[in-house]
Amino acid sequence: MKRNNNLASLWNAHAQKQKAQKVSSSTPNQLIIHDQQVGPEIPCEEEIHETQEMEDQEARPENPSDEEIHEEQETEEGIYDVDRLPHDPGKRIPIIQYSANEQDAVRRGYIAKGPCQPRTYNFPQRQIGGKRRFPVRWFDKYDWLEYSVEKDDAFCFVCYLFADTANYVGGDAFVNSGFRKWNQPAKLDLHVGSITSTHNEALEKFTNFIRPRASIASTYIKHTTEEKVKYKARLTYSIGCLRFLLRQGLSCRGHDESDTSSNMGNFKELQKWLGEMFEDVRKVTGQNAPKNCQMTAHSIQTDIINCCAKETSKLIIEDLRDDYFSILADESSDVYQKEQLALCIRYVDKKGRVTERFLGIVHVQDTTSSTLKDAIVSLLMEHKLTLSKCRGQGYDGASNMKGEINGLKTKIMDESPSAYYIHCFAHQLQLTLVAVAKQNDDCVAFFDCVTNILNVVGISCRKHHMLREAQAQEVLEALEQGEIETGQGLNQEMGLGRPGDTRWGTHYKTISRIIAMYPTLRKVLGKISKDKSQSERIKAQNCLTVIESFDFIFMAHLLLTIFGYTDELCKALQKRDQDIINAIELVEMTKFHLQVLREDNEWETFLKDVTSFCVKHRVKVPDMDGFYVPVGRPKRYFVKVKNLHRFHVEMFLSVIDMQLQELNSRFDNISCLLFYYCSAFLFFPFVIIYFLLTGAGLMKLIQSFLFAWLL
Repeated sequence: MKRNNNLASLWNAHAQKQKAQKVSSSTPNQLIIHDQQVGPEIPCEEEIHETQEMEDQEARPENPSDEEIHEEQETEEGIYDVDRLPHDPGKRIPIIQYSANEQDAVRRGYIAKGPCQPRTYNFPQRQIGGKRRFPVRWFDKYDWLEYSVEKDDAFCFVCYLFADTANYVGGDAFVNSGFRKWNQPAKLDLHVGSITSTHNEALEKFTNFIRPRASIASTYIKHTTEEKVKYKARLTYSIGCLRFLLRQGLSCRGHDESDTSSNMGNFKELQKWLGEMFEDVRKVTGQNAPKNCQMTAHSIQTDIINCCAKETSKLIIEDLRDDYFSILADESSDVYQKEQLALCIRYVDKKGRVTERFLGIVHVQDTTSSTLKDAIVSLLMEHKLTLSKCRGQGYDGASNMKGEINGLKTKIMDESPSAYYIHCFAHQLQLTLVAVAKQNDDCVAFFDCVTNILNVVGISCRKHHMLREAQAQEVLEALEQGEIETGQGLNQEMGLGRPGDTRWGTHYKTISRIIAMYPTLRKVLGKISKDKSQSERIKAQNCLTVIESFDFIFMAHLLLTIFGYTDELCKALQKRDQDIINAIELVEMTKFHLQVLREDNEWETFLKDVTSFCVKHRVKVPDMDGFYVPVGRPKRYFVKVKNLHRFHVEMFLSVIDMQLQELNSRFDNISCLLFYYCSAFLFFPFVIIYFLLTGAGLMKLIQSFLFAWLL
């Protein structure tokens, strides 16, 4: 029999085949046999419609869940990673070059960043019908206008996002190459055109795009007034919890955030506690919230945190008020070994207080001066700041930062000559201590011995316990002999800390603890060196031999004296209320004390103190007229000299001179004079008032100011 191949029979056969496949997929053990339609039978029109409706019902779920709608809404309304979008319009690529699925997300990202309008930028002058530059007042008249620092051109923000490029037959400068005819402001009105112009069509698309009610998702999902109130309350409580965690520096997520977990993380636990304490919170959060609107997803928390960061940055910029500022920057690698540049700004707020605020972190490919400068400029431009308002720079002493030729401070000063570079005084002081501790051979040997002592004594809890017991016994014996007094806060238990290059004051603290705990350390090292069960007994014997020598005690007292002056200076420089003049005077006073220490009478006093300490603790004092014999170090590396020359010249004077040399090189006259000039301008109004009140003439005032300038 010949098969009838009309359209109706094929449709019916296809429908039955689809049904058979669905049944077989749901029940694989059941065999389904279906007949083919053979013959001239043609189903009626009603049967065709019924079959079509059945297929539509099977292919489409009856009631889509709220989670599916919410996921679809999040996919449609996603925001592109704004950190990957250049803010400068001259560096952007056309919207059409992005994939079709990402174009709306890219538009939302650029709308979130806003048009690039660097109002405080020092716009360059060009020969355009005379020397002209970009007029800043155009930003107030045309809110769609943006400026490219890279190309020195103007662009249209709205047309870049939504303009139909096919309508620009001959091309438009505000979209393609950029507009630079500053002497022809009528071109801007010509670009806007009539109501039906391409710019106004793009503006209408822009308005509809950012209107909340104009999206398909908001039209599809209609919330009642009560649901909107609950949603707003839930969002408010979530923001409050996140603000608390951000202010305390706590993490939001937990290892196990399921309902059966004993610790669901800081965010959920805090929200749960608020629900237990307040009925209003419990009604809209947790189990009482819709499953598709819990406001606990990681992406939602990230969006809220980003909003908090943007609002905080906005308040900082508003407090700055387009005024002058200085920048503080430093680079460091994170746990993923990626270089990150942290940037802070320092300015005077509305109340006249000096304020430091963290501005942001930006990832850099390398740490060259050019890359760091581009990162700083881009970060400042995101907050509508420019280097033309920068009046100071603060970095570390690395060559890529403070280099005179290609350093970061030189590149920024080329663009903003008033942005003077100042290295932190406390940091420079720490660098002087580290330089002395690493460049002088006697200091290196001393700190190596200190490191070995700390490794032997502090390697286990048992040795810590031995050290505490010996220290307590020493305190009791000193109290019985009347050498120390009792009182609140006196005779506290001390520990040994390791000196660190980046921890200020640790060198002085370690040396002072070693001298104060000297008899205790000798007892503990003696016990360890005699105990054959200890694996560190050989190291303990070597350390005991060194610390019982005159060389070790001499170097410990010398470094304690030198670092004592610098430690007082370090503490003074770290005070918040420290003024410029006092800081410079403290530096000069420290240099003066070290210079006085080189005199003969100071040497005799110092030697007498070291000798008395050795006699008290039964340490052999060498004859100063005899030849020097090193302890714990090979003799072939030392010249045969008398003990007086060795301890006075090669150790005492050498370490002091090196410390003075480092202080003079770090705290040069240029930085000090810059501070003097800044303070002179700061107090100049008071000087004028003084001369006016005392009746001195104007010439006397000018002569005094010029004399101070020459000094």
